[in-house]
Amino acid sequence: MDMKFFTRKNVVLGLLALSTAVAIPMLRPAEAAPPSYDGLWSVVIVTQQGICEPSYRAPIRIHKGHLLNAGSAQFTISGRVGKNGAVVVQVTQGPNSATGTGRLHNTRGGGSWSGGPCSGTWQAEKRA
Repeated sequence: MDMKFFTRKNVVLGLLALSTAVAIPMLRPAEAAPPSYDGLWSVVIVTQQGICEPSYRAPIRIHKGHLLNAGSAQFTISGRVGKNGAVVVQVTQGPNSATGTGRLHNTRGGGSWSGGPCSGTWQAEKRA
């Protein structure tokens, strides 16, 4: 092998080219972190069909994507918010239960629900 290719200038240029090739992928913009829906939400549930309560407002807390009852009303809520904002929830109060689906976007959201002879829509707004 001919040693004149390994001059100081060629070694420095080679290292510069290698370090540039390694650094360029690091300069790409970071992928956006998925939004966090954690916090306190005010949810309004509206009955559109059936003889259930016409409307009801409830505070819901989202913690690490899990939905929790944040008020004093006696109902059990279980559900999740996906990283894309998709919501799947089940609410139980005594012998009655309802299932809801929908989507959150930043600080607002909405969807539909059904349970027993009733169904309707829900809307949510982030409070804190």
